[in-house]
Amino acid sequence: MGRDARGVQLQRVGIKDLHIPLQIRKRENGFQEVLGNVNLSVELPHKYRGTHMSRLVEIVSQWSRKPLGGHDVRLILEQVRSKLDAERADITVRFKYFINKRAPASKSVSALDYDCEFTGSLSGEGFDFILGVEAPIATVCPCSKEISRYGAHNQRGIIRARIRYEKGIFYWIEDLVEQIETLGSHELYPMLKRSDEKYVTEHGYENPKFVEDVLRDAVLMFRGNSRVQWFEVEFESFESIHNHSAYAYQQEWLKEPSPR
Repeated sequence: MGRDARGVQLQRVGIKDLHIPLQIRKRENGFQEVLGNVNLSVELPHKYRGTHMSRLVEIVSQWSRKPLGGHDVRLILEQVRSKLDAERADITVRFKYFINKRAPASKSVSALDYDCEFTGSLSGEGFDFILGVEAPIATVCPCSKEISRYGAHNQRGIIRARIRYEKGIFYWIEDLVEQIETLGSHELYPMLKRSDEKYVTEHGYENPKFVEDVLRDAVLMFRGNSRVQWFEVEFESFESIHNHSAYAYQQEWLKEPSPR
């Protein structure tokens, strides 16, 4: 690219919303094919007018045929820095990931989808990686249960968690999903028989939670996880008797960040 005399360095220049097939590593070996949405950028020095966008697409396209996990995100960014002679590179990969769930009573198996995200950055200061997932859960209102003669209102919500974890380990999507989706009054399932519906209704009724309860339980869970360095978690409840959501959020560093 040509030179530029305006003296303005740009923090991120690149491509956004690149839709591409990807292969995501599974905990039970192998990989799952997904439709990925990729943002990829580099830091642009003030002396250059522009960057080579086509090289970014080229690099991501090569990785569409290789299984992808946290370590592989670093390899992508190393390629980007090398090919574009960039000091810093950033990537976000979003995709839907399917996990088979077994219904609690009938044991019927069906697949539930989860919105997931890999976020990485690489510079002279090191590599930073964040794993993010969103899981649907349900809550039963403790107040409604206490004051009502019949039943209690309940609603579906989304718990969103993002974590930085210890260098040298692999934190699977399935691990994080299984941990956070137990934080509600009951879990959600794609397919329920009558026996399952009875189970989740009664189980949720006996385990009422406010949004604050869900968040506090999440915070304590992450604080007690020795593999987690940092977490960000939020819960949004799509209220069934209000035309608004209830919401709670927390983020914490649990350990000093260490370069990867």
